Amino acid sequence: MAGHGGFVEADNAEAIITRIEHKSRKIESLLKQYKPVEALKTALEGSPPKTRDERCKSANWIVVHRAIMAIKDVDGMFSSLDPEYLYRGLSTGDRPTCDQCLRIHEKLTEKAGLGCILRSLSDTMNTV
Repeated sequence: MAGHGGFVEADNAEAIITRIEHKSRKIESLLKQYKPVEALKTALEGSPPKTRDERCKSANWIVVHRAIMAIKDVDGMFSSLDPEYLYRGLSTGDRPTCDQCLRIHEKLTEKAGLGCILRSLSDTMNTV
């Protein structure tokens, strides 16, 4: 059910978490097959940006984080990665996560310029 402003209500959070858990199993399978870019694309499919439920956001971040950290060649992932996930990763303060997110951020800035970064930072509706 949609709540005010198109956000998902908390009573639907359990269904979202169940979908995230299913997605997590798919991602682990892809990572075992050495397909990290496909795992990231799968992690980002159907992400719950329109929920205010922190459990959903955290569960989804864990799945996306797992896929991001498995990627060695960052050039192959730009078409699917939302810069907001980079900022979520940087906010963790975890050294390996921050290092990976900064490497990706540097390549993204070189490839796409500052426009996508600024749009991501100014978007107050779709936070991850």
